[in-house]
This record gives sequence, C-alpha cells and structure tokens, in this order.
Amino acid sequence: MLQIRPVSDLRNNFAEISKIVHETAQPVFLTKNGYGDMVVMSFEAYEKLQFESEIYFKLKEAEMQARLTNQRFSHKEVFNRLRQTLMEKADNENV
Repeated sequence: MLQIRPVSDLRNNFAEISKIVHETAQPVFLTKNGYGDMVVMSFEAYEKLQFESEIYFKLKEAEMQARLTNQRFSHKEVFNRLRQTLMEKADNENV
C-alpha cells in the first residue's frame, strides 16, 4: 500500500517511517504543502532499484547492438568465451 506522509513526519516520527521502509521494503512518499517533495526508502531497497536499473540499461544497450548487426552467437559460444575469460582472470590473480 502506498505510504504518503507530510514531510514533518520525517522529523516527528522518524522511527516509525524507518520501521515502515525496512519492514515493507517500499518507499514512503513525503509531501510539502500538499505536493510531492521527496521519497524515503531503505538502503537495501535503493540498492535493489539501482541494480534493476543497471540491468535494464544493459539489456537496452544489448538490444540496440543487436539492431545494428546481424552477428549472433549461440549459447555455447557465449559460455565458452565466458569460461575462457574467467579462467584468464583466475590465472592472472594466481600469478
């Protein structure tokens, strides 16, 4: 359920707002003079949002690259290249 509170609640009821954002993993929207002013969320929810945004951006980038070229790779080619890269990194770390 969407939580909308006046910005004064941040000062007057900080512990309650903190509990809400941590227990529900949902943001609390704060208003000032009846208009949206800011959003408060837990650090974990923020990190998840950032991670999902990064994945979305990378998928969009991959879609754009796919439109620009007809080159395609099988899953076997992709995983072989990935394994090779990981093995090279592991070898470099062991040196």
